[in-house]
Amino acid sequence: MAGKLYGVGVGPGDWEYLTLKAVRIIEECDVIAAPGKIPEQTTAYQIAQGACPFLSEKEVVGIDSPMTKDKKVWKISHDLGVKRLAELLEENKKIAFLTLGDPTIYSTYMYLHQDLKEMGYETEIISGVPSFCAAAAAVQMSIGERKEEIHIIPASYDVREALKLKGMKIFMKMGSQFSVLKELLKKRKQQVTAVERCTMEGEKHYYGTEELPDAASYYTLVFVREGEEV
Repeated sequence: MAGKLYGVGVGPGDWEYLTLKAVRIIEECDVIAAPGKIPEQTTAYQIAQGACPFLSEKEVVGIDSPMTKDKKVWKISHDLGVKRLAELLEENKKIAFLTLGDPTIYSTYMYLHQDLKEMGYETEIISGVPSFCAAAAAVQMSIGERKEEIHIIPASYDVREALKLKGMKIFMKMGSQFSVLKELLKKRKQQVTAVERCTMEGEKHYYGTEELPDAASYYTLVFVREGEEV
């Protein structure tokens, strides 16, 4: 018999956002996996530790997941991750793979999950609170009104075409594209709200294009809604 792999969403940052189910699954698992060479130093592990003080008693495994667009580098890392997780599953171990937010939203974990599922291993996804929902709550705004469309956009790619979409546009994973997005927004009449490091230490809110900083961290979300600034 083989074990079982759980993809566990730990939410946006504040450990109180972990669901009761996530805590139970983490407690029941034999192995805790996290996306990084040193799992204890990853944000996902540190979030879970707040709700799960027993975490240090578990076997912990780091699955290196470099943030790169180099397909060869990514493939080598991915294959090693699949191999390591498969070895643990063959030992009949239950694995909780911790991932920020929700595992189904722009998560490296899902690529591992899909391969291991296709290999015949038992898998399950434990949903977590998405960062954009927590960020909208932090600034007390809705992200979907009446027939309004909602678009989730990985901003590390081209943002120009995305701004042409109707409705609410939510830009995630900002990085170096933040300054590009800011310049484009200066030329448009739209409502802009941004949240940096939502539910984490150093959380900041920005209202309107003029308040946006020149640069922002990877953990920044920008909400863009059609209409005049208010």
